[in-house]
Amino acid sequence: MSLNEFRIAAVLIEFRILAVLIGYAIGLFQTAYIVGRLKGIDIREHGSGGAGATNINRTLGAKFGIFVFLIDVLKGIAAFTVPAILFGGGGTFLGAGFVLPGIYGAIGCVLGHSFPFYLNFKGGKGVASTIGFMMAIDIRMFLIASATGIILVALTKYISAASLALAAMMPVILYFFGYTAEEVFASAIISILIWYLHRANIMRLIKGEENKFSFRKKKEVA
Repeated sequence: MSLNEFRIAAVLIEFRILAVLIGYAIGLFQTAYIVGRLKGIDIREHGSGGAGATNINRTLGAKFGIFVFLIDVLKGIAAFTVPAILFGGGGTFLGAGFVLPGIYGAIGCVLGHSFPFYLNFKGGKGVASTIGFMMAIDIRMFLIASATGIILVALTKYISAASLALAAMMPVILYFFGYTAEEVFASAIISILIWYLHRANIMRLIKGEENKFSFRKKKEVA
């Protein structure tokens, strides 16, 4: 490998690492944890133990759950958009361009949201932020996956089932929409992360013990 080829390879590796780090930093904004603290609780010690919109909804009610969901969606949009602007271009959300930096930023966002170093690496599951990422990279993917998720929730009342389906569809949709092999592969990393973070939900679904979704909060914080 020539010196010039080595420099090009180093630059290509560098932007991926930097994009992940930027996304991780954005993911560290723990909306559910902050809202819980403002209400006098550590949300990770109540309900399902997750620091996300679904557990906030179950524990504190729909108003807080919707707020957390929207902020976490914005996190996903930001985690895609900032690296995309810095290192390339954007998806259909920003106009045609180089989307790979944004996808690596989204990977970092899920890692930061789910494994925040300052909370002993115990956070949420990154689904709302993934929805934001899907909106940013390609609105068509967001519409297809969201419609599927809404139908699944309406039929089953299981948010986790919809989340798993949404994650699984992401690389498949990008593949059929003609994205590059690395873009599809990078999005598949997010899908694998989402499925890994839902491993306990998967076991409860198999056993028929998974909690069903409701906009009503529990009468007692448990």
